[in-house]
Amino acid sequence: MSLRATSTSFLLSASAFLIVVSLLQLILYSHQTNAASYCNMFTGRWVPDQSYPLYDSAKCPFIEHEFNCKKNGRPDLVYTKYRWKPRDCNLKKFNGVRFLEKFRGKSIMFVGDSLSRNQWQSLTCMLHSSVPYAKYNLTRVDDVSIFTFTDYRVKVMLDRNVYLVDTVRERIGRVLKLDSIQGGKLWKGIDMLIFNTWHWWNRRGPTQPWDFIKIGNKTLKDMDRMIAFEKALTTWGHWVDANINTSKSMVFFQGISPSHYNGTEWHEPSAKSCIRQREPVFGSTYPGGLPPAVGVLKKALRKIKKPVKLLDITNLSLLRKDGHPSMYGLGGPTGMDCSHWCLAGVPDTWNEILYNMIL
Repeated sequence: MSLRATSTSFLLSASAFLIVVSLLQLILYSHQTNAASYCNMFTGRWVPDQSYPLYDSAKCPFIEHEFNCKKNGRPDLVYTKYRWKPRDCNLKKFNGVRFLEKFRGKSIMFVGDSLSRNQWQSLTCMLHSSVPYAKYNLTRVDDVSIFTFTDYRVKVMLDRNVYLVDTVRERIGRVLKLDSIQGGKLWKGIDMLIFNTWHWWNRRGPTQPWDFIKIGNKTLKDMDRMIAFEKALTTWGHWVDANINTSKSMVFFQGISPSHYNGTEWHEPSAKSCIRQREPVFGSTYPGGLPPAVGVLKKALRKIKKPVKLLDITNLSLLRKDGHPSMYGLGGPTGMDCSHWCLAGVPDTWNEILYNMIL
């Protein structure tokens, strides 16, 4: 074989090799891109990360007393040093400036109970820490709190509405109307809505804010609370289908935020609350399983025709038995709080995932 033929053969082989390598790289990139696109952000584990928390609670001047565990005297801060790591991908770290630019001139509203307030306050602290010198104002109109970043014309609002459906005062007393949702007039035209309800559905006694339940023409003194929850979600779903303009508004549901009052759920039978819990449940699975309300919620969401994204925070939050205020919340040592979350803390991760879902 001549030198020229040998040289030509080598060049052809080298070219073929480079083509094969390029194709393999393209396939790998495509696989990684598709994996990220379809990544389940809610399956994973908590890993230590010294770059956390995302903000110093002492520099967020509007954190409410019940969430401000550090200021209330909680001595350990290890609970702030964990990052959520999805199994199959990495979350992009929260960028407050990018978030504000995306929503410049727009409105965001959390609708629900005090767990919605927990997440709303987390987001406002995350944004404030990203632009600490940006002007803002905080106002309240009836049950709606409005946090406005005036430089960006972004409103981050909270509508306190614990059942989503209506509670009205009638001649017989306070009535929870499972098929009425007049309060929805406040939600129309909002650019991003994050709904939540669950924690009030099992309230009884003095803290129950209704006397009767009404559905259709039936007025009841009480009923199975899980069925009532499902009927209210169905009413809310009908409201979404009838009123949401998908070209303008994004709709999310916060999911079921769990409590930690029973140590047998995490293999610590002697624990009767979350007091003195110093670390998460490690791994990806909570020993006690998911609360039944999660299944009811997912069933209701599947019936909605308009797109509603579930912020499925239940399992990742179940793993954080260490993240509650316990005796460092609103009620102090006598008001053990294992339902809400310290800030900085777990709700920041809910908002990091929300951020990744809207990018």
